[in-house]
Amino acid sequence: MRNIWTIAKRELRSYFGTPIAYVFLAIFAALTGVFAFFIGTFFDRGEANLQPFFEYHPWLFLLLVPAIAMRLWSEERRSGTIELLMTLPITAGQAVLGKFVAGAIFLAIALILTMPIWISVNILGDPDNGVITASYVGSFLMSCVFLAIGSTISALTKNQVIAFVVAASVCFMFVLSGTQVVLNVFHDWLPEFLISAISSLSVLNHFENVTRGVFDATDIVFYLSMMAFWLFANTVAVRMKKAS
Repeated sequence: MRNIWTIAKRELRSYFGTPIAYVFLAIFAALTGVFAFFIGTFFDRGEANLQPFFEYHPWLFLLLVPAIAMRLWSEERRSGTIELLMTLPITAGQAVLGKFVAGAIFLAIALILTMPIWISVNILGDPDNGVITASYVGSFLMSCVFLAIGSTISALTKNQVIAFVVAASVCFMFVLSGTQVVLNVFHDWLPEFLISAISSLSVLNHFENVTRGVFDATDIVFYLSMMAFWLFANTVAVRMKKAS
C-alpha cells in the first residue's frame, strides 16, 4: 500500500503542477452547471431533483476522463521516465494501481466541486437525497471505469492524442452497447442471450438504473469487474513494456 500511495502522490503532484488540472476542474464544474440548469431545463421542470444534472455525466466523462488518462503512461513512455519508474522497487501492478488511485482522487475532487448544485437544489425544494447520493456514487464508479480503460490504452502508445482518441472510442462503445439503435443491428442475426450480454455491457444502462434509485449488487459487480479487467490489462501492458 505504501508503494501504491507513493506513486499516487507523485502522479497527483504532476496533475496539479500545471494549470491543466485547474482548467479541467473549472471546465467540468461549469459544464455540469450549464447542462443541469440550462440545457437540462431544470427550472422549467418545476421539480427539485438532479435528474437533468446526472443525465449528461456519461457524455461529459466520455471526453474528459480520456483527456485525464491519456497522459498517465503515454507521457512516461514519450519522456523515457517509464524506464526509471520500472527500476524502482515496485511491481507493475503497484505502479498501475498508484496511477489509477491518483486519477480516481482527481475525479472525486471534480465531483465534489459540483456539490453547490446539490446544496442549491435542497434550498429550492425537498429532493430525494438518497437517490442523489447513489447517483454520485454511480457517477464516480462510471468515471473510474473510463479511467481504467483510458489508462490501459495510454500504456500502449507514446502518442497522447492517439491514446485519447482510442480511449474515447472504446468508452463510447461501452456507452452505446445497450442502446436500441445498436441492439437492433444485432437483433436479426444473433441469439437473444448474446444480445442481452451486449446490453449488459452498457455503462449507460447501469448508470441509468442508479439515477432512478435502483442501485443493486449487479451494478456494483459490473463496475468493479470492468475496473478489475482493464486494470489487469493495464498491468499486462506495462509488464510487456518492462520485459522489452
